[in-house]
Amino acid sequence: GAHGRMLDIGTGPGHLPVLVCEHFADAEVVGIDLARKMLAHAEKRRVGSAVAGRIELKVMDAKDLAFEDASFDAVFSNTILHHIPDPIPFLKAAWRVLKPGGALLIRDLFRPESADRVAELVALHAGEETPYSQELFRASLCAAFTLGELEELACEAGMEGAEVAVDTDRHMSLQVSARTY
Repeated sequence: GAHGRMLDIGTGPGHLPVLVCEHFADAEVVGIDLARKMLAHAEKRRVGSAVAGRIELKVMDAKDLAFEDASFDAVFSNTILHHIPDPIPFLKAAWRVLKPGGALLIRDLFRPESADRVAELVALHAGEETPYSQELFRASLCAAFTLGELEELACEAGMEGAEVAVDTDRHMSLQVSARTY
């Protein structure tokens, strides 16, 4: 149900705004990130795309969004949640800028139930990577939240109607489908 003006929180190298604008003809995406280096990569990707005019990039903190309340039809974020020590301000900010009836998708890793499962996932998804990359992935899995923890965080942030769903063997999403009237 996503459409219209969208916000990508933690856009990183900016691949999602380009993909979204290519997929949704009416999409305009604002991508934010606190890392200027990542935004430099995102700007190169934006400029090189056929949808550059519908993408705007800004340096901004995910926990302190400088946008008016209810200013986006859709808000999304991919794998930054586990990097934020206190995610409540981030979740509250994302919820605040979402229009009533808008679509929300905050996707992240979820913490496996055991060290053995962490090792299995690292071998499966990063086995061909450098030892450093494998360690980064392992650390991210261990830093991620459980489904129950994410449900509690969403509740504490006042995200009424949001649900937590498992997407893959290592990802979960906090989501709200857009309501159409």
